[in-house]
Amino acid sequence: MYRFAVGQFQISLLRLATLAYNLLGISWVDSGWVPILNPGNVLDYFSERSNPFYDRTCNNEVVKMQRLTLDHLNQMVGVEYILLHAQEPILYIIRKQQRQSSAHVIPLADYYIIAGVVYQAPDLGTVISSRVLSAVHGIQSAFDEAISYCRYHPSKGYWWHFKDQEEREKAKPKSKKKEEPSSLFQRQRVDTLLLDLRSKFPPTFYQPKPGDKPIPVEVKKEPEPASDAVKQEEREPATKLSASAPPTKPPPEKRARLQ
Repeated sequence: MYRFAVGQFQISLLRLATLAYNLLGISWVDSGWVPILNPGNVLDYFSERSNPFYDRTCNNEVVKMQRLTLDHLNQMVGVEYILLHAQEPILYIIRKQQRQSSAHVIPLADYYIIAGVVYQAPDLGTVISSRVLSAVHGIQSAFDEAISYCRYHPSKGYWWHFKDQEEREKAKPKSKKKEEPSSLFQRQRVDTLLLDLRSKFPPTFYQPKPGDKPIPVEVKKEPEPASDAVKQEEREPATKLSASAPPTKPPPEKRARLQ
């Protein structure tokens, strides 16, 4: 029985701790009070029994049961609720505090009421923990997504392969390659032929600028060799050939036959 009682007590403590933690993620509202909320009755609205943020063991409940004014809270010791700030008609801030004496109190939690909806304000440690957890989760998600795009092959090494890379390549308009009218070999060959023809048949007219009158080009003609010199050159090889050839015998004389 003792162990069972201890187990039940531990379970109740866990439930209380879980409830206290979950209060940061819930809200409460009573639509019947919203149109008539004011600084004079906002604590009565907060002390409704359906409000999960209200502690019924507080001094406010004792004062309410004894039909005393809220000024008697300064003479008591324990948990109490006070109106910390009011900005009519939409914002009210209520503080839960532990009173040690008439001049010394310890803040425990703050609650803000916006348009009749009650929320618990998170403490600094919870805010920092939530921000750090969100940042770490975002960084971890980014690393996980980056690793999913990484590829490796022993022959290629590491590279990135994104999911939408193929879709982007398909969506890009394919640029048509310009077909060249001729190859480099053909152009060089044609240029060589044109230069050869130009050297053999030089132009007779020259146009300095487009639209100007063509100017005739003077073509220098090489002097033709004299006819006597040509004849002499033709004779010289003939004499050389005759000198180098061996002497020939004259044909034999024909003799008359005797009858």
